[in-house]
Amino acid sequence: MNNEVTNILVVGIGGQGVMTAADILATSALSLGYDVKKTEVAGMAQRGGVVTSHVRFGPKVYSPAIQAGDADLMLAFEPAEALRWASHLKDHGLAMVNTFAQEPPVVSIGLFDYPDEPIEKMRTMGVETHDYNAGQSAIDLGDRRLVNSIMLGAISDRLPFPAGTIENSLTERFKNKGEALLALNHQAFELGRKAFS
Repeated sequence: MNNEVTNILVVGIGGQGVMTAADILATSALSLGYDVKKTEVAGMAQRGGVVTSHVRFGPKVYSPAIQAGDADLMLAFEPAEALRWASHLKDHGLAMVNTFAQEPPVVSIGLFDYPDEPIEKMRTMGVETHDYNAGQSAIDLGDRRLVNSIMLGAISDRLPFPAGTIENSLTERFKNKGEALLALNHQAFELGRKAFS
């Protein structure tokens, strides 16, 4: 077991599976005996609002909130949200970003402008950013909700435990949803692993 606390920030838009991905990360860490704390903020999640989840695990974790500058990893399901939360990463933190843009309601109703080139702006800030169009891959697999399994595959080799631990948690999460959906989620997970390897 790793003796340090690992801080993972999961960000995106409602309907992308941000909270499911955070649950699977937390369950995986719990299965290995880590102390785990998780919190989330959902703004109109069902209507495409922004969603953020903090997952922290280690030998002992006292607070669920990740402070700015403390995140080891960011799993971003949407590029503008990745840019918005980039300041939460450590100096040598890593961002895994889905490039498939999905404007939140605050943009579509004109309250905010969608940023130009959010991923390039992150790189300009010095953030180690790995990007892949997980949204399009999910659509190609036949279900846009598979984004979360693709992104879990993306992060699986960057965690302080084997990728199989995440895959086992994925199986537990979807085993009662039918063999076809379970197989699709495993396919999506492997696709994410390969894309970000």
